[in-house]
Amino acid sequence: MLPKSILIIIPAFAAILVAAFAADGNAKGDAIAGRSAFEKRCSSCHALDHDKEGPRLAGVVGRKAGAISGFPYSEAVKKSPVVWNEAALDKWLADPEAVIPDSDMAFRLENAVERVGIIAFLKETGK
Repeated sequence: MLPKSILIIIPAFAAILVAAFAADGNAKGDAIAGRSAFEKRCSSCHALDHDKEGPRLAGVVGRKAGAISGFPYSEAVKKSPVVWNEAALDKWLADPEAVIPDSDMAFRLENAVERVGIIAFLKETGK
C-alpha cells in the first residue's frame, strides 16, 4: 500500500501535467487563429518575408523597433528604444501612438483576442 502523501502527490502532479499540455495547446491554437487574424488585419500593409507599406514581420518578437535595414521608418521609430516583446506588441497594436509617439502606424486593433492571436502567430515566425 502506498503512503498517504504519495496518494496526494500523484493526482496533483497529473493535474499539473494536464494544465501544462493544455496551455501549450492553447498557444498553438492562438497562433493558428492569429495567422487568420494577421491575414485579415495586417496583411494589407505587412508581409512576413518582404517589406510592403510596413516592414516585414517574420521574427519581429525580440527585435528592436526600426531594425530592418533599408526600411523607411519614421524618425520616432528609428530613435525608439522599444524591443518588440509580447507586452510591447500588445500595446502597439492597441494604440501605436502610446508606444512610439509620431510613428507612421495609424492602425489600431481594439480586439484583445485578435491581438493575442496575432502576437502568438508572430512569435512562431521567429522559430
